[in-house]
Amino acid sequence: MPRTPIEIPESIEYLSVLDETGRLDRDLEPRLEEGLLLRLHRTMLLARRFDERLLSLQRQGRIGTFPPSSGQEAAHLGAAAALSPEDWMVPAFRELAAEIWRGRTLESVLLYNAGFNEGGHIPPERNDLPIAIPVGSQILHAAGIAWALRHRRTDRVAMVFFGDGATSQGDFHEGLNFAGVFSLPAIFVCQNNQWAISVPRARQTRSRTLAQKALAYGIHGIQVDGNDLLAVYAAAAEAVGRARAGGGPTLIECVTYRLAVHTTADDPRRYRTEEEVESWRRRDPLPRFQKYLADKGLLSEEGVRAAEEEVAREIQQAVERAEEAIKALGDPLDLFEHLWAEMPPTLREQREELIAALAARGGEETHG
Repeated sequence: MPRTPIEIPESIEYLSVLDETGRLDRDLEPRLEEGLLLRLHRTMLLARRFDERLLSLQRQGRIGTFPPSSGQEAAHLGAAAALSPEDWMVPAFRELAAEIWRGRTLESVLLYNAGFNEGGHIPPERNDLPIAIPVGSQILHAAGIAWALRHRRTDRVAMVFFGDGATSQGDFHEGLNFAGVFSLPAIFVCQNNQWAISVPRARQTRSRTLAQKALAYGIHGIQVDGNDLLAVYAAAAEAVGRARAGGGPTLIECVTYRLAVHTTADDPRRYRTEEEVESWRRRDPLPRFQKYLADKGLLSEEGVRAAEEEVAREIQQAVERAEEAIKALGDPLDLFEHLWAEMPPTLREQREELIAALAARGGEETHG
């Protein structure tokens, strides 16, 4: 018998609405209200400036290691903005703007990154999961939530975020396959920022795109300019609408770039060039969106300055409130409690070392 081609019903599209030069495709422009556009700008600006302040605080030793998100705001904010409050958002660990959009306070981010579990508390009215550090593990959680939403016959959806490195994990393939088989209301958003720590995207897969992996699981897939907030929103809104109507899941690949370090324990100069960073800096989503708003007559230079001042005050007040709250939090020796019925010798030794260190520190402060 002759060989015959097998036709694959889907294809992969690339979507860009507002390119890096500010050129707008009006036929693809999503029709968003002025108030929503300005709120999106403020959230993006707040996330960028807060991210920069977090980096400064970490370098001063006032918080611990954290993963900066500068450069990727459009890739997750644009997607999260397409959700309703009743929908579920499942983040990885680099979705600061989306978390702020969904109601997370700056204080909680500061407390969490200072090492206090209180910062991870999520109020019951927010349908969000906490951040997930193990790469890709949250994809299965989102698939499970989407299954529950379908089982309960709701019109709610679950949106999960992950990086390009997660597409090499088994959790990614299991989650997409499960969602595809059962036609779940799930939106899988890959923030392809080109680097899985120091592993380049070219070493993750031979696939021309990450979006085309959707085809293997019989679900919709699309690649978008992840630094174009309008394109991300348009793709996400389409995916959310389809999922609500029973049309199944979607994989959205947002092509973006992290302008800063992977985490504050990382030195990206060891594996990428400054020329590469600068080429992506010219595609920065924040000034691109600001130019779009200015061209629409919604944002002036004075408006940007006023927003910058307002955001700076909000961040400073959050830092002051968080550092005041830390003073009232528990005894550091509680770290050793509630783990063992009988504390092992090694843990007792560490506890005594901490007691001595705290006593010495108290003595220094007394004599300072």
